[in-house]
Amino acid sequence: MTTATVKYQGELRTLMLHLQSNKQVITDAPVDNHGKGEAFSPTDLVATALASCMITIMGIKADDLKVDITGTSATVQKHMSVTPRRISEIVVAITMNKKFDDRTRHLLEAAALACPVAKSLHSEIKQIVEFIYPN
Repeated sequence: MTTATVKYQGELRTLMLHLQSNKQVITDAPVDNHGKGEAFSPTDLVATALASCMITIMGIKADDLKVDITGTSATVQKHMSVTPRRISEIVVAITMNKKFDDRTRHLLEAAALACPVAKSLHSEIKQIVEFIYPN
């Protein structure tokens, strides 16, 4: 089954359509690569997908553990190399909604680090992940 379609709109922009939900996402080439930078670039989506996947998998584990992580958020930094032009490093800082006991914390963090996107990225892409808990 086809997941999505992608249509080139011109001016280094694509329109992606998720077929199951009929939701659309636009991408633009970044300013430093001849684009307008008015939307996520494809590499922005890859980096952001890592954080989204980590939080999603943590949500699944949280449900299993009967804990609530609603409000947990992440920031993402993407670093590019020049030759070849590719993602060289992704830094994800996950800010948890509350403190958890050591066991729960360990299980949630392990789940995040084992998410499918993290396991799908090339081993040369450095993944730096920080978990931040409230004081």
